[in-house]
Amino acid sequence: MESGSKDSKPWFKNKIVWIAGGLVLLIAIGSSQGGSKTDSATTDQTQEMATETPEETQEPVVEETEEPVVEETEEPVVEEPTETVSQSNAVESALSYIEYQAFSRKGLIDQLKFEDYSTADATYAVDAIDVDWNEQAAKSAESYLEYSSFSRQGLIDQLVFEGFTQSQAEYGVSTTGL
Repeated sequence: MESGSKDSKPWFKNKIVWIAGGLVLLIAIGSSQGGSKTDSATTDQTQEMATETPEETQEPVVEETEEPVVEETEEPVVEEPTETVSQSNAVESALSYIEYQAFSRKGLIDQLKFEDYSTADATYAVDAIDVDWNEQAAKSAESYLEYSSFSRQGLIDQLVFEGFTQSQAEYGVSTTGL
């Protein structure tokens, strides 16, 4: 019995090996025949295109390369005025301050400088935002009158001291009814 079971195992294994080997061989033959037809057809087309293409491509490349090079050097020069990171941050800070409290132009620049922005970045930020300085003077005048008493001239002087222009200070005080 032992010899019969040993004979059946090798035979079973051999049959599977031969079947698997035959399938692999058929697949290999089929793919090599199918691939060679496609490769030769593609190679023929590529060779034909390669011989025709250089003549047509060489002339337009030379003409196109000369013109865009001149335009590319001019365009970046025009588009250079972009905001630096520090300027962008200063603009954001300026907008935040204006939303929270009334400032004069000079007062806002001074506040940004106090926050360690350079004078150039602070000035850039204040110039970059859209602010009605008369409205800021009016808000500041109202704020002063909420916690203290002022004469008309005293309030104008206080607003001028804060950095508002004389006309902005007068406008701001006039909106309060003084």
